[in-house]
Amino acid sequence: MTFKTTDLSDANPEVQVGEPMWRHFGGVTVFSGPIATLQVFEDNALVRTILEEPGEGHVLVVDGGGSLRCALLGDQLAALGIQNGWAGVVIHGCVRDTEDLAHLPLGILALAPHPRRSIKRGQGTRGGTLHLAGLTLKPGVYLYADADGVIVSDHKL
Repeated sequence: MTFKTTDLSDANPEVQVGEPMWRHFGGVTVFSGPIATLQVFEDNALVRTILEEPGEGHVLVVDGGGSLRCALLGDQLAALGIQNGWAGVVIHGCVRDTEDLAHLPLGILALAPHPRRSIKRGQGTRGGTLHLAGLTLKPGVYLYADADGVIVSDHKL
């Protein structure tokens, strides 16, 4: 995948540009795709459920409430995402197994690392509109991420 968010932003001034709050943790730092959304809090059971489904090049955006008390994604769930064709995962929360994540062919953005796993109750909301980092994120809009940041477009660029 070859693009630069700087060039896409310059050529498409209507795109949304995210605030710089995420860090790259995956082995892929340039990724894009239509998004799927999920809202949870310190519970990653639905993250697993979604990553077990065919990703078809989508990016899963998880609003974890910005919690810094546990991780919502680790190496096992990332491996599921790879097996099922997800392009990336963006977590408004934490990840774990970061040394392993860095070697996996998946785009992963999150706020920070954390060693504690989450609870698994299966609570959350799939498919809603999320408001993160100054972005309005709806299922089907396109997310583009690289070392310079995240941009979102209503259509494929």
